[in-house]
Amino acid sequence: MLIETPEKLNDLAKICPFPLYAVGGTVRDALAGLPCTKDWDLAAPVPAEKVAEFALRCGMKETAVYKNTGTVNFSDGENHYEFTSFRSDFYRGGEHAPAKITFTDNILADAKRRDFRCNAVYYDIAKGELIDPLNGIEDISARIFATTRAAEEVFSEDGLRLMRLARQAGAMGFCPTEECMAGARQNADKIQKISAERIYSELVSILHADQKYGIADAHYKGLKILDETRVLDQILPELSAGRGMAQRSDFHNYDVLEHTLRACLYADRKIRLAALLHDIGKPYCFLQNGKYHGHDVEGARIGRDILTRLKAPKKETETIVRLIATHMYDLDGKTRENKIRSFIIENYDIYPLILLIKQADYTACKDDKNICPAVKKFEEIRAKMVKEGVPFTLKELKIGGNDLKGLTDPKNTGKILAELFKKCTFDGRENVREKLIRQAQKMIAKENEK
Repeated sequence: MLIETPEKLNDLAKICPFPLYAVGGTVRDALAGLPCTKDWDLAAPVPAEKVAEFALRCGMKETAVYKNTGTVNFSDGENHYEFTSFRSDFYRGGEHAPAKITFTDNILADAKRRDFRCNAVYYDIAKGELIDPLNGIEDISARIFATTRAAEEVFSEDGLRLMRLARQAGAMGFCPTEECMAGARQNADKIQKISAERIYSELVSILHADQKYGIADAHYKGLKILDETRVLDQILPELSAGRGMAQRSDFHNYDVLEHTLRACLYADRKIRLAALLHDIGKPYCFLQNGKYHGHDVEGARIGRDILTRLKAPKKETETIVRLIATHMYDLDGKTRENKIRSFIIENYDIYPLILLIKQADYTACKDDKNICPAVKKFEEIRAKMVKEGVPFTLKELKIGGNDLKGLTDPKNTGKILAELFKKCTFDGRENVREKLIRQAQKMIAKENEK
């Protein structure tokens, strides 16, 4: 089978006096009939500097060199390439970076150092031939994930492979073999050797795995692999504590953990991490007092702790914490309209996200894809507010600080505008410049009488 390779890469392969191979994801994806990226992994039984030399002759630009690992990165302006010399790796107890590297000219040795057989198929670019040392093509045809060596050994070497398994298998729709899953379970604790930043990055990638190849539910499948291998217990013990924790059957079909994973399944891409953490307070509350009451408040606290531990971006952390804290608002549908209006205004910067988290939460309870009643109610009230001309931000208020100049102490301006803004929340018809100025004058006069 011929794999379509970039023109510049073909030129490079032709002038190299040694076989140059494409390997890894691009070869695997081509054989699986999946969309290929513009990132290519290359390999050959020669030093990296040698390949870099020929790449420069072809007009490519070198972007990085890592002599210790025999790696060089270069680009042709459109595609990006990472070349690594054939090698064998020795790891120390689950750490991602190899403790020792031995270079080799043996393609089988290079194949065995890799994680999964489907990632160890080589394509001789100049000859247009596939080399398959470990029968990875069979795995791709069968749509399975199997390790290049004994699974227990592969996962014991590099803890990051535990999350790569979930991400790649989920994204591709492949099924890990029983041996693969057992090896991952046996070494789940090796994820503790991986940095928080890498864990966070992989977790986010898993949550968006359906975007990689357009395979529906890929993110849910990835999360289920984390759950079934118990890697989830290591990275988010607060979440996995909900495994087997029953909920009211009249509201829920699933235990706390499965409900959470299904909330991610149904969640819009913008709020999947928030969906993963929205009920994070439930296990804590249940273990404390046998009830789930107050899990939104406790969840916001625990969610912040988790996101801080994972070193998530601060802005994202603040947004997710607010979504956890507000996702239960008006659960019983009895909150009065004026309170809903105030809630919408107070949270207007994240209001669309609140609707998304409420919908995901609702759908995950009983797999009901109808519109969430709270979302329907909130949107009807918001539409009413829009029709009235309610200002949703201070900028939309028909008067500003310049209109109050000379009428009051500048220190009081913010307080007056805030009160007028609040009044308009309950009746948008008040958001008329002349009316607001008159009301401001009355407020100032009243204040002066004190």
